Amino acid sequence: MSVTLSKGGNCPLAVAAVVVEVAFTAPVDVSALLLAGAGKVRSDADFVFYNQPNGPGVRYLAAGPGRPAAVHVDTTAVPADVQTIMVTLSLDGGPGAPVTFGGTTPPTATVRDPSGEALVTFTPHGLGRETALVLLELYRRGGVWKVRAVGQGYANGLAGIATDFGVSVDDDPAPPPTRPQPATPSRPEPAGNADVPPARPEAPAYDDTPTPPVAPLLPHEPPRPAPIPPPIPRRPMTTRPTPPAPTPVEARTAPLPTGTTTRTGTGAAAPINLDKGRVSLRKDQSVSLVKTGAPPLTRVRMGLGWDPAKSGGSIDLDASCIAFDAHGKKVVAVWFMKLSGLGGAIRHTGDNLTGEGEGDDESIVVCLDALPPHVTGLVFTVNSFLGQKFTEVSRAFCRLVDDTTDTELVRFELSGSEPRTGVLMCKLVREGPIWTMTALGRFADGRTVRKLVDPAREALGL
Repeated sequence: MSVTLSKGGNCPLAVAAVVVEVAFTAPVDVSALLLAGAGKVRSDADFVFYNQPNGPGVRYLAAGPGRPAAVHVDTTAVPADVQTIMVTLSLDGGPGAPVTFGGTTPPTATVRDPSGEALVTFTPHGLGRETALVLLELYRRGGVWKVRAVGQGYANGLAGIATDFGVSVDDDPAPPPTRPQPATPSRPEPAGNADVPPARPEAPAYDDTPTPPVAPLLPHEPPRPAPIPPPIPRRPMTTRPTPPAPTPVEARTAPLPTGTTTRTGTGAAAPINLDKGRVSLRKDQSVSLVKTGAPPLTRVRMGLGWDPAKSGGSIDLDASCIAFDAHGKKVVAVWFMKLSGLGGAIRHTGDNLTGEGEGDDESIVVCLDALPPHVTGLVFTVNSFLGQKFTEVSRAFCRLVDDTTDTELVRFELSGSEPRTGVLMCKLVREGPIWTMTALGRFADGRTVRKLVDPAREALGL
């Protein structure tokens, strides 16, 4: 018989292997964290999600036709020092998706046995500004695995949950545990589930109190200076465009007087513009994103793509965008753990895990007219969360598209490779009303965008 839990309720698991499905009205990212006795992951390998789908005893299951995203747990294969498995979900930032869980039909988690029969369901209510949730936890108690309904919300997305439980999303060692320990003694099992079998005698050393969050649930967010742009439609994978006739203009430069400095670099040449059509850039070349007689660009899409070096292989890379002000301060980084920034003015359209197929592997849309005036530079990067090197990539490119007309404006094909985990592909720099794009192709090390912030700042000359 299926048990419906309320928040804080718990019951034993009747089987050793279960699937935890999460159903919601919009796409969500489901993940799991394997926690040791201190309430932290033992290493980043204990964070199981779409970018790292396998862990000890836990496996991420992607959504499919008629099947929601889920997590498979085999409790017999979970290491003995793992006490808790947290099942979480976060909004994926896709088109038409809600910005928060408030005002929507709440998600429902269903725990199923290997035959597909529902064992436990839980639907959290009263959600507001949350963008991510800890839905359920599977935990050991007196030698028995149990499931508890948590329903704890976070306003800072998947990254907030990950860092709270010790995942190093910035490539540096995780900070020392700061979670306050409950001072209250162990409490008896919550009542209210009459059809739940009685619990076995409990081990006195284990506190059954739900784990509190480390950080404030809803941190203050400063007022955003720009309005939230309308939802940006997610574009289906398309065939990688071939150069249209006539042959695209190659950026040519005229030398500046010695010592001249521009935002594209000291001694850089004055960029051409878009008057002659699509521009093909080489490394360190620039193009002014204006066309004589045409209105200014309002919304652009940076498409980034790559192919595995080995036939039939796969490469897991992630595209990101870092926004800076004129003083070199990072304003925001938009990446797979934070899919939207600056009130939606910069939006990541989703993650491609393999690099397979034609077209842009990942895209980032920028509403230029909605960016705050203090944002003067954008750097677009690609890196490997799993630590794969760019010597495993046979081809990488970026292309700037007018997202209102779907017209390709600029393309840069990366030449060469280095055995490093990140690359700065290009930058957009604003001077007054004019934006200029410069091809970079500079390699760096870092599994996530956070390690690429300093190289990106240097690329802007700040």
